[in-house]
Amino acid sequence: MERHRPGLAPTIRSGGGLVLVPAGFLAVFFAWPVAQLLLRGFSDGGFQAFADTLGSSTIRSAAWFTLWQAVASTLLTLIVAAPLTAVLANVSFRGRRLVNALVTVPFVLPTVVVAGAFLATSERVGLTSGPFALRRSVFSIIVAHAFFNVAVVVRTVGSYWSQLSRDDEHASRLLGQSSLSTFFQITLRRLRPSILAAASLVFFFTFTSFGVVLILGGARQRTIETEIFRFAISRTDFATAAVLSVVQLLAVVLLVVINLKLRGRLVSDRLGQRLRPCQTTRGLLATWAVILLTLGLLAIPVASLVEQSLRTGDGYGLANYAALGDRPPFLTVPPGRAIINSLAFGAVAAVIATVAGGWASFGIVYGPRRWSRLLDTAYLLPLGTSAVTLGFGVLITFDTSWYDIRQSWIIIPLTQALIGVPFVTRAVVPVLRAIDPKLREAAASMGASPQKIRRDIDLPIARRALTIGAGFAFAISLGEFGATSFVGRRPDFMTVPLAISRLLSQPGDTIQGQAMALSVILMILTTTVLMAVDRADGSSIL
Repeated sequence: MERHRPGLAPTIRSGGGLVLVPAGFLAVFFAWPVAQLLLRGFSDGGFQAFADTLGSSTIRSAAWFTLWQAVASTLLTLIVAAPLTAVLANVSFRGRRLVNALVTVPFVLPTVVVAGAFLATSERVGLTSGPFALRRSVFSIIVAHAFFNVAVVVRTVGSYWSQLSRDDEHASRLLGQSSLSTFFQITLRRLRPSILAAASLVFFFTFTSFGVVLILGGARQRTIETEIFRFAISRTDFATAAVLSVVQLLAVVLLVVINLKLRGRLVSDRLGQRLRPCQTTRGLLATWAVILLTLGLLAIPVASLVEQSLRTGDGYGLANYAALGDRPPFLTVPPGRAIINSLAFGAVAAVIATVAGGWASFGIVYGPRRWSRLLDTAYLLPLGTSAVTLGFGVLITFDTSWYDIRQSWIIIPLTQALIGVPFVTRAVVPVLRAIDPKLREAAASMGASPQKIRRDIDLPIARRALTIGAGFAFAISLGEFGATSFVGRRPDFMTVPLAISRLLSQPGDTIQGQAMALSVILMILTTTVLMAVDRADGSSIL
């Protein structure tokens, strides 16, 4: 390997000033609110407050439900995703990339849209009561979580499986083992790290689920997330909410550490080209049966949502969409205005996330190595933090003297940008690291300063990655519900997810029709943005 000429690398690598601005942004808008939340949790009664809160039968019940519904949701997701994962990991066929994209659509939908889709399905198929109802039941929550997370298993396990060599399996078959025995003794054993990694990620998403539980679970099904919201907003009991947030944060940190360790094991020393076309008609029919059945099941809630949005009293039409210009008495703005708010907040959040994430990416690549590694890890923390915890932390932090921004519109895109920033760094950092060092060294040898090298060489190359990151941040902002439920309390700042939640909680065919129409619009917006990003990136959304 050719070594770089001495003296050039230190010239290109900048000092600590490059990491100060992104580190300051993260410290003010993430670390400070989380620290305030921790202090509030321990200061209001100390450990006695923890004992009293955790000793409550209501809280213990919510914690137990949070745990076991996440386990059940994870198991159902693994079962539903297994057949399609096997097909996409082993079979080469025309349209494979399209199937991968279609199975990802449910994952990128905002949680309020998924909840609305299941409410629409319950009305369409008549499952509105009983243990298997698709609304206000445990069953509806678990099924919605499986619908939402199938793509996590398909992408995580499938991508790993598709790279594994078939040599060990061929050897097992030559020794007389059956296909079933070979799968359980060889294939499944090799897939165990990817299955555990996918399962831990699904468990994390379902453990911290907010919108799905709040809308589909009703008042009886409560998790730690919904209890934080209830105590903080409905009962203004900040002390109990802070204690629950601390517990939730500790659990989330543990889950993230476990997932990172499991994902670190996704390395195989026996790689090969696994994908092969079907050799028999029977195999081809089985392949397409699995694809059509899985996609059909995933399409039912989406199709029901669209159908319900078009249903009127005397048939079908666009009356529900036209009614979005009218303001129901329980909404502070018309639904149409909420769309404008979401687009405006999303655009600002995307700009903030792109600037902060782009600057952080350059700091990670060019800053002092010790600080850049720390910054790289720190900017992933908002991605692993509960949105409800983040929103509550921001709410109780920026409420004093001159820095009270709770009544300012900027608090919403700032909070949403924190969740979008990790996607920007994940898109940009690999691109910057992949740039040929010789380009920078040549520019440095001709007297170019580090700033000029970044502006004239790195920035043009990274522009596409920055655009992709901005697209992710914009789409995430459009559908963000958990944190916005805390910081978007001003009447004129209502966003589409907040409006959908309010509409879904009210009776009446006209109101429900508006909720479905608004959900379809939000689904189209987020799906269009993320599918465009996926196409531009040429790789997985997940």
